[in-house]
Amino acid sequence: MILFLAGTSDARALALELKKEKFPILTTVVTENAAYEMKNAGLDVHMGRLTDKDIYSFIKGYDIQSVVDASHPFAEEASKNAMQGAELANVPYIRYERVSQQFNEDHIVMVNSYEEAAQVAASKKGVIMLTTGSKTLQVFSEKLLDLPEVRLVARMLPRKDNMKKCEQLGFPQKNIVAIQGPFTKEFNKALYKQYGVTVMVTKESGKAGSVDEKLEAAKELGIDTIMIKRPQINYRTVYHQFSDIVKHLKDLSNEGEEK
Repeated sequence: MILFLAGTSDARALALELKKEKFPILTTVVTENAAYEMKNAGLDVHMGRLTDKDIYSFIKGYDIQSVVDASHPFAEEASKNAMQGAELANVPYIRYERVSQQFNEDHIVMVNSYEEAAQVAASKKGVIMLTTGSKTLQVFSEKLLDLPEVRLVARMLPRKDNMKKCEQLGFPQKNIVAIQGPFTKEFNKALYKQYGVTVMVTKESGKAGSVDEKLEAAKELGIDTIMIKRPQINYRTVYHQFSDIVKHLKDLSNEGEEK
């Protein structure tokens, strides 16, 4: 059986491809909505965050033969736990990573961290829209929420825990956009116009993360973009195409049969 870290639309597509290839698979996600999507697609799923020791226990308890990590490019902790758990249990770890994009546009400022993104946004001021999710919301709220000449608008998934976090951090309701994508360029433009956005903060999540639509809308409206680079992780075994993952798993299966 394969232990499969999921949670995104392309991860779900890969999981379905592996199921189609007759690989037994147990998917793991961290939210109820992601669990529902997996179950609805006919996939076995476990919901909840997993430590490296949890990964190890799953591997031993379910006779896992390999770990496939298709978590979000910014789910750094999940990937490190998966690698460590697989190493502890002495099973192969395979990473599916969305293809990284290169950006050389004048209106885009590339930064290495959320903290740096908040600092750059503070220097620009104006109406700043965050499209970076809720996990690091406090990094931006501490730096920007009470800053003069700044209106901080947060766009995030419409979940109860997100709304509670916004309330705890002191976000005014009028500055919360609770909605789930993906969004078209036209939708992004309409949203930017509605709030009078002058600065947009995003992450380099890849095409599957609808980054292009955000950037094109911002460029057409003359909005500055601050983009956070992906974490640099040594995955060791990493692929960008579904077919390469399938081939690797088949090779592992054939090796196991020969022993």
